[in-house]
Amino acid sequence: MITAIREVRRAKGLTLEDVARRCDPPTTAQTIGRLETGTRTVSIGWLNRIAAALGVEAGDLVALPDRADLPVAAILDGRGAHAPRRTTTAPPPRVALGQIAITVANGTGDYRAGDVIWAATLSPADFASALNRDVLVPQPAGRFAFGRLTGCDGGVTILPLGACMQSPTVADPAWIAVAVRLVREL
Repeated sequence: MITAIREVRRAKGLTLEDVARRCDPPTTAQTIGRLETGTRTVSIGWLNRIAAALGVEAGDLVALPDRADLPVAAILDGRGAHAPRRTTTAPPPRVALGQIAITVANGTGDYRAGDVIWAATLSPADFASALNRDVLVPQPAGRFAFGRLTGCDGGVTILPLGACMQSPTVADPAWIAVAVRLVREL
């Protein structure tokens, strides 16, 4: 099996020893090196242990023929743009359980027409974690409210993105969805 353990480890700036210590139970740097190079067979158990140590999904460590990773050509930081020291790739975005999408038809606030907003649904117990972030809130009769979450006591209050709009308060919504990713064509 061809794996991308080395590429993911290097992209995260970790050494073999770092990954070995993060494994549960811990292992040796030599074992991780052998699994990276293919001199030792990678079992599903090892793949799951290493994925957890790297903070990724096990599928991210397997080279699949139908998955195209994006090569990183440059790194942009305070010094400007420069080439990466090692070959690395950017994994494509992956949909998580409970995510929904919001498409923007007409520009409003910071969003432009054509944008796609990925949002993670939250249950009422987690509403406070989305304070001061953009959220989608379901309303009665199949309508929605979208804007900045400003309060979640006695209902959910949002600050709309458009000018001259009132801040609605929605009483006890079953869920809200907090914006987690913006996909925008340039």
